[in-house]
Amino acid sequence: MNMNQIHSVYFLGIGGIGMSALARYFVYLGKNVGGYDKTPSPLTLELEETGMAIHYEDDVALIAPNFLDKETCLIVYTPAVPKEHSELNYFFDQKFTVKKRSEVLGLVTNETFCFAVAGTHGKTTTSSILAHILKEAHVPMTAFLGGISEDFGSNFYFQGSEYSVVEADEFDRSFLRLSPNIACITSMDADHLDIYGTGEELQKSFREFAARIKVGGKLFVRNGLPMEGITYGIEDDADYCAKNVEIVNGAYVFELQTPTVLYKGIRFKKPGRHNLLNAVVALGMALEANVKPENLFPALESFKGVQRRFSYRIKNDDFVFIDDYAHHPTEINAVFEAVSEMHPGKKVLAVFQPHLFSRTKDFAEDFAESLSKFANVLLLDIYPAREKPIEGITSEWLLRKITIQHKKLVQKSELISEIQKQAPEVLIVMGAGDIGLEVVKIQKAIVNEG
Repeated sequence: MNMNQIHSVYFLGIGGIGMSALARYFVYLGKNVGGYDKTPSPLTLELEETGMAIHYEDDVALIAPNFLDKETCLIVYTPAVPKEHSELNYFFDQKFTVKKRSEVLGLVTNETFCFAVAGTHGKTTTSSILAHILKEAHVPMTAFLGGISEDFGSNFYFQGSEYSVVEADEFDRSFLRLSPNIACITSMDADHLDIYGTGEELQKSFREFAARIKVGGKLFVRNGLPMEGITYGIEDDADYCAKNVEIVNGAYVFELQTPTVLYKGIRFKKPGRHNLLNAVVALGMALEANVKPENLFPALESFKGVQRRFSYRIKNDDFVFIDDYAHHPTEINAVFEAVSEMHPGKKVLAVFQPHLFSRTKDFAEDFAESLSKFANVLLLDIYPAREKPIEGITSEWLLRKITIQHKKLVQKSELISEIQKQAPEVLIVMGAGDIGLEVVKIQKAIVNEG
C-alpha cells in the first residue's frame, strides 16, 4: 500500500472506537476521510465536526463521489460489518483496495518502534497510561487507543511518528497483524468464545501474538500467566513489582522494584489494584525502551484516566457515582475490589447491562457470582451489539442465578427513578453497550435532585 497514491480513505463502521482513531490519523495526514456507520453517536458527530462525510444507511448511492475512485481510495472495514453489507460488497466487486482495520494498523505501525498492549482486560487503560507518560516525556509517538483518554480528550494522539502505542485486540485475531518491539499481555481470561470456541484456543492465539514480536523485542506478562516474558506484579516476586503499597489521600504511593533499581515515592491516583498493575507494566515498557525515569514518574501521577474506566462522575462526601466499561466477570470483580478498597462501609448499588447473548450464555455462572458480591443490583436487558437473540438467554434468566436478596430487573426508562428510590451512597454503572449513553442522564438527574 503506497500512501502517497491514497488520497481518500472510506471507513465501513467508522464510529467504532478503533476505527475512529484510525480515521483521525488519516485526517491528520491530510487525506479525505468519510464513511458509513449503523447509527449516529457522540463519536460520529465529533468526526463529522472535523469535516468527515458520514452517512447511516447502507446505500451505495450515498457514497460521495470522491470515494469512488479505486485507484486513489482505500477502503477500511471492521469485522463487525456483516458480510452481506451492500457497500462492502460493492467495493469488493469493483476491485477496490479493501483492508480490515487491523491490517491497516499493522501497516501504519510497522515502520515505527511499536508498543503493543494485549490482554482480555486492561488494554485501554494500560495503553492510555503508556501514551500519556511517553507524551509527558516528549517521546515522538502516535497513539491509537481503544477509549477516550481524559488526558488527550481523544482516542488518538500525534506527537511524532518514530514510536507508536497501540491496543493489540484479540477479537477476530486482529492482533496477529501487528509486529511490535515491546508488547505486554495483561490477561488471558476466556472471552470471545463465539470466535475462539475454547479458552485454550484463545491462549494459543496469544502465544502466536507473542511470536510476532520483532527480533530483539521484549514481552511483558502479568505474573502468574502461563507465558514466558518479563513479569510484573504487586507485592510478589515479579521482575517489575510495586512494593510497600499504601493509600494516601485516595492515591496509591508505592516503590517500583525493577531488575536493577528500586524507585521510591511513586504516586498513582486511579483506584483499584488492577489499575495499579496497569501502571506498573506501562512504566516497565517505557523503562525498557530507555525513557528516563525522572520524566516518567511525575507523568504517572498526573494521569487522569480513560472515560468509562472507573470514572468518577460525581465524588463528594455524601455520594459517589462511578461509571465503568466492565462487561466480563473478571472486570466486575476488579470493580468490586476497587470500590471495597476505596469506599469501605458504604451502601453500594451496582447497575449492570450484559453485553452479547453469547457472552452472557458462556459466563452466566461467573456473572452471577461476580454480581452477587454486591449488596444491591439492578440488571438491564442484554445489549445485543452484533448478535441475534439466543433462545432462553435473557437478563431475567441471569437474574435468577444471582444469589443476593436485593436484585431487580429494570428497563432503561425506569432506571433513574429506581436509583433515586434506593438512595445509594455509591452508585456504579457497568457495561459495554449503550448504557454509556444513560450515564449523562443519570448524572444530570442526580445533580438536579441535589
